[in-house]
Amino acid sequence: MPAHLFSPSRRQFVAGSAASFFLVPGAFAEELTRTPRQTEGPFYPDKLPLDTDNDLLVINDTITPAVGDITHLTGRILDRTGNPLKNVVVEIWQCDANGAYLHSRTGNKEKQDRHFQGFGRFTTASDGGYYFRTIKPVPYPGRTPHIHFKIKRGGKHLLTTQCYIKGHPGNARDGIWRDIRNPKEQESVTVPFDPIQGSKTGELAARFDVVLGLTPEME
Repeated sequence: MPAHLFSPSRRQFVAGSAASFFLVPGAFAEELTRTPRQTEGPFYPDKLPLDTDNDLLVINDTITPAVGDITHLTGRILDRTGNPLKNVVVEIWQCDANGAYLHSRTGNKEKQDRHFQGFGRFTTASDGGYYFRTIKPVPYPGRTPHIHFKIKRGGKHLLTTQCYIKGHPGNARDGIWRDIRNPKEQESVTVPFDPIQGSKTGELAARFDVVLGLTPEME
């Protein structure tokens, strides 16, 4: 993957830059496994940050980045037959490297990383693709590492779910992950966080496609 895609310049993380990360959209002959709904949890931000863009590592134009393993999180929002969905708002939120959320009742608040945005938004274009620069999720007491997702369009809430790290030993002990009874659905929200070849800073890449129970007639 070209090294320039991972330049530290913040201006490279605008919506248009996401296109380089996606495979060419294709038609699917069969209906895909729908992404399962999961609990929102208590820590959707109770006060949104002033900066809600798709780069969670740097707030506004500050210089100091967040602590954590830099992760380029990509994917597409699809209907149940694999067609990409445009004008979909993808929101993510997660705890920082110390296990603290962007919430007034978060645990470990005294250790909160003030340089981590904790929440971001991205609106899909015609390819259905989204892109976030964030950190690899970490565990905290009672939970395996995960990233929360909320999908909206036209002011309507479509799905809330979570994304997990494939192969993480905490998954099997996590009640919310284990509550997904369908093995295919469980697999659909559990994705690799792989090292990026050639990255000198140990950056990671993860791809999480979200399949909604929509048909072309419902769009």
